[in-house]
Parts: sequence; C-alpha cells; structure tokens
Amino acid sequence: MTAPVRRAGVFAALCTLSLAVPLFGPRVGAAVAGVVLLGAYVVPDGPLFDLLAYPGDYEDSRLYGLITFVLAGVALGLIATATSMPVAVFVGTILLVGYGNLGEQLVRLRTENAVVRVGGFCLVAIAAAVAGQTVTHTLTGNTAASAVPVLVFLAASGALLAALLRDVLLRSDDPIVVLAVGLLLWLLAELEPGIATGEIVIALAVTVAFGYASYALETASIAGMLTGVLLGLLTIVLGGYSWFAVLISFFAIGGLSTKFRYDRKEALGVAEDNNGARGSGNVLGNAAVALAAVLGYAASDAALLPHEPDLFLFAFAGSIATAMSDTLSSEIGSVFERPRLITTLEPVDPGTDGGVTWQGELAGIVGAAVVAGIAYGLFPEVELVGAAVIVAAGVVGMTVDSLLGATLEGTLLGNQGVNFLATLSGALVGALLVLSFAVLG
Repeated sequence: MTAPVRRAGVFAALCTLSLAVPLFGPRVGAAVAGVVLLGAYVVPDGPLFDLLAYPGDYEDSRLYGLITFVLAGVALGLIATATSMPVAVFVGTILLVGYGNLGEQLVRLRTENAVVRVGGFCLVAIAAAVAGQTVTHTLTGNTAASAVPVLVFLAASGALLAALLRDVLLRSDDPIVVLAVGLLLWLLAELEPGIATGEIVIALAVTVAFGYASYALETASIAGMLTGVLLGLLTIVLGGYSWFAVLISFFAIGGLSTKFRYDRKEALGVAEDNNGARGSGNVLGNAAVALAAVLGYAASDAALLPHEPDLFLFAFAGSIATAMSDTLSSEIGSVFERPRLITTLEPVDPGTDGGVTWQGELAGIVGAAVVAGIAYGLFPEVELVGAAVIVAAGVVGMTVDSLLGATLEGTLLGNQGVNFLATLSGALVGALLVLSFAVLG
C-alpha cells in the first residue's frame, strides 16, 4: 500500500468521526475536532507525521493539510448548528470528500487514466455521502427527509462539484472543496427536489453519457466534462428534460462548431486551445447564468422566491441563445473574410476581440433561432412571440459580447467574464421582453 493510499485511508477514518455530531451532539463533535487539531499541532515529525503530511507540510514541520481540513469541517459544522443546514448535509459532505479521495487513490493503484480516477472518486464519494446522510437521518429520527433518490441526487451533485474543484485546484485544497460542496448541498436540500428512483438513475445515465461523449470527441476537457455533467444533472432534476434539451443543444452544436475547419483556424491563430476541448471556465462562462435561472425556477416552485416561472424560463432560454449565437458567430465567422471591429467597422486581424464578419453574424442569428425553435417545440408557454423574444435575446447578447470584446476585454475583463456578462444580458432581455408583453397583453 502506497503512502498516498495510507494517508487517504487515515483521512477517511477521521472523516467518519463527523458522525459524532448526530450521535452525541455538536459539543461532543467539537471536542473530537479539538482533539484532532491538537494532535495535528503537536506532531512535528516521525512516522505519524509522515503518514499524514502533504509535501508542503514538511517545510514548517506542521500538518497544515490536516489542520485546515479539520478547520473547514468545524466551520461547516458551526453553520449546520447555527442555521437551517441539515446535519445530514454536514456529515454527507465530510464523508464525501474523505472517502472520495480514498477511492481515487485506490483506483490510482491500478491505472493513471484520468477519467477512470475521476469515476472512482465520484462513485465512492456518492456511496459514502448516501450512507452518511442515511445514518444521520436515522440517528436524528428525521426519516421524512431520507428518501433515497433525493440523497443520491445530493450526493451525486456534491461528488461532481468536488471532483471538478479537485481537478481545477490542488489536491491539498480540500478545505475549499468541503465548504463549497456543503453550501451547494444545503441549497439543493432547501429546494426540496421531488424525484423518484428511476428518474435519478436515468438522469445520471443521460448526463454521464453526454459528458463522456463530449470528452471522447475532444470537445471538452475533464474539467469541462465534469462541469457539463453537473449542470446537466441539476437542469434535469430541477427543471426537466425540456430544459436539458435546450442546454444540451448548446453543448452539442457549440462543441462541434469548434471543430469546423479547425486547421484553418490554427493557421489563422484563432483556434481554441487544447485541440478545441473546452474547460470548466468556458463552460461556466457560457452556462452559469442558465444554471442560476434553473435554480431560480426551482426556488420559485419551492416558494422560496415569487412564483414567476415564465421569467426564469425565458431568462434561461435567452442566456442559452446568447451562448449559442456567440459561439457559432466566432467559430464559423472566424474562418471567412477579414473581420471588422464592431465599434468602428475598421478591418482588424482574425482573432481580434470585438471583430465580426457578416458570415459570423448570420451564423449567430441561426444559432439563436435553433434555440428558439427547440424551446418553441418543447414548452407550451413559448409561443411564436416567445420564440421571437428568444431570438432577439440571443442576438442582443451576441452583440453585447462583441461590444465588450472591443472595449473591455483584455483590460478589465477576461474572455470568461465577457461570456458571463453577455449571457446575463441575453437572460435579462429575454425576461424583460416577456414581462413587457405580459403587461401589455
């Protein structure tokens, strides 16, 4: 057994101590955490230090990795005891991160394949989180909140976020992962999603299949794949398959458009890095607003927000139409004639921020129309006027993206920031236009 596996096993065992909170109460749990912290502080060297130390811990002879992990757990525990966060979310989060890391290290003994290692992390993390939540609900007598499909949904969402953050950050940044996962699961638990066993199984199968296909086709990196799977799962469970169909249309068509005349783009210096595979930043820059709209829709259903589902639907469709328009505009328009800066119409070099071509603008309009057509076919509330609203929102968002690219990108904003603001503008235009028509009508 290698040192990383032994360390992961000890960390997982320590994570199991989180069950002291539902067993004996928060005071005993705090005392257990204090003992672990004290032990981590007074062990500066020796076999135990070597067992628990991350490489960076040796410089100051302090088990900073363990100390910060425990402190993150204590912080999450304090949130759980002082707010409405379910104790099951706290326990599930701690076990998810600890045992997920152990699962990844065990898989690493057999293979260095990155996708297999991520799969090992997620599977073990989901099992540990479900078990931890189930035990906690049983100990606290809160069996009404222990529906297995909901526990699986929470565990899977947390595992995907944890795997994504661990891929983007360092392995020693698990304290950040703990807090981020705990807060996400708290939010999702408050939304009280209603889902049956068969539905969560199908949702996971569909999203994982699409995610792996994007990785296999080299349209997404591992981080991009994990981000897409997480977004897809949340969209299906909180919105429905119609919402997912709109979302996946962007990922599928937008991802394939990066391969359009890729050699030509490379020669012009405008091709996406990593052979066109999009990372988590690109995926989130284009889909974060859509995710917020899905969460808003679910919060509206749960009576946490004013009940205005149509506004969230059109905000969602408007943001996706913008992402599709912008992606097709840049990916298709970049291989044609010399672009012109949108603010002055002066000719500029290919790849210049804010440069547009008529072919790209036309492709962008078609992209928005595709999203509008899908929404029109799947949502009864999206009539012809609604479809026109979605197209308008996409075109406005695409134009905002170009204007920001010509004025602020590279100085105040990066590419992902521009994408985010553009999709936000598309979402706002979609929501405001449909609200205006509702008031006038």
